[in-house]
Amino acid sequence: MSRREQYSVYLFFPDGSSHCEREFVSDKEAVELAAECSRRPAAIAGLIRRIIITDAGDDTVFEWKFGEGVTFPPREPE
Repeated sequence: MSRREQYSVYLFFPDGSSHCEREFVSDKEAVELAAECSRRPAAIAGLIRRIIITDAGDDTVFEWKFGEGVTFPPREPE
């Protein structure tokens, strides 16, 4: 596994459960997958409540929440 393949994408549901959608992928693949997951009918309907990307150290490097959009990293003030 290369250093670039160190990210995982997790989905969280209203009942508090979670699912690892994919693990050990590149940064590009993780971001593309998280974006695709946030556009799924389940996300639009609120059946996916949260999406995160974690790095190899299990730190959250990206977060999307239903009804809020991307919450982490924070947007730069315009």
